[in-house]
Amino acid sequence: MQFIDLKTQYAALKSDIDARIQRVLDHGQYIMGPEVAELEAALCGFTGSKHCITVSSGTEALLIALMALDLAPGDEVITTPFTFAATAEMIVLAGAKPVFVDIEPDTCNIDASLIEAKITPRTKAIMPVSLYGQVADMAEINAIAAKHGLAVIEDAAQSFGAMYQGKRSCALSTFGATSFFPSKPLGCYGDGGALFTDDERLAKAAREIRVHGQSARYTHTRLGVGGRMDTLQCAVVLGKLPRLPWELERRHALGERYLRVLKDAGVGLLAVRPDRDCVWAQFTVFVDDRPAVQAALQAQGVPTAVHYPKPLHHQPAYAALCCPDCCPESVKAAARVMSLPMSADLSEADQDRVVAALAACTAKA
Repeated sequence: MQFIDLKTQYAALKSDIDARIQRVLDHGQYIMGPEVAELEAALCGFTGSKHCITVSSGTEALLIALMALDLAPGDEVITTPFTFAATAEMIVLAGAKPVFVDIEPDTCNIDASLIEAKITPRTKAIMPVSLYGQVADMAEINAIAAKHGLAVIEDAAQSFGAMYQGKRSCALSTFGATSFFPSKPLGCYGDGGALFTDDERLAKAAREIRVHGQSARYTHTRLGVGGRMDTLQCAVVLGKLPRLPWELERRHALGERYLRVLKDAGVGLLAVRPDRDCVWAQFTVFVDDRPAVQAALQAQGVPTAVHYPKPLHHQPAYAALCCPDCCPESVKAAARVMSLPMSADLSEADQDRVVAALAACTAKA
């Protein structure tokens, strides 16, 4: 069983993806070829955002967003410690300080009610993470940001396609940053990502930063990076886009089915708020004695993963930024979360195998 089944997806899209790649090979414009602008226009249409800037990775999208905001050394960015390291990593590389706010125990997203207490005169932005495919409480976060004159960057690496109060993830705040890493809800065949904004000035800054800060060829107006998304990777995403609505429907259906059939299986389940959905980039549950459960599932041919085993304020690179006890819910979640096989091409038969194996494990516990 595949943890994420990319082979079946490719088989379904082989002719479209191959044709898209061949077109790039034929015209030979591997950097900033026509597929780049075509994909950006298509992604604007899908998300409802005015501007899309494709970039080399989701990580680079976060960095470019922060650089576009002209952060100064010592500025602070509020975020969650229960996320992949890239979230805080880019804040530090941009010269700012991550300030960690704990999570809601039932969604694992940042707890918006705790944010305002962490705002100081040095705070310049809030960076919520739409973990596991569900958007955080963006209305509350945007209201806090507006009150204090702050920018909001949605780390939407796991939530592309998700809905929140009638709008798409990535089109909910100052910036939305997503990833096209192969395992994401919309993935390429390597690294790739995109940045979204409705602000023309910030979009212009991001486009310049993406190409080493150039406003014109060899005119370096600002500090930049080599952050372009390869034309070939844009072609792959364009080949996948027509199937995305079906894949999102499948993710919703499979997620709801998991929630239903696991209700009495002895595991903790994530909550999905009524004003939003979840695209289940990972289908994650809470288990006790996780190593034993994982070993038992592996013995039955069921792969699992952990997103994430240690919160960032307990990681050596970031431990000095926060006291060890500052985010207890993040610590509790990190000890219990476990992700199950999930992708649009997961069959109900395989899903039933996963559920039966998990129920057997928890029954013995």
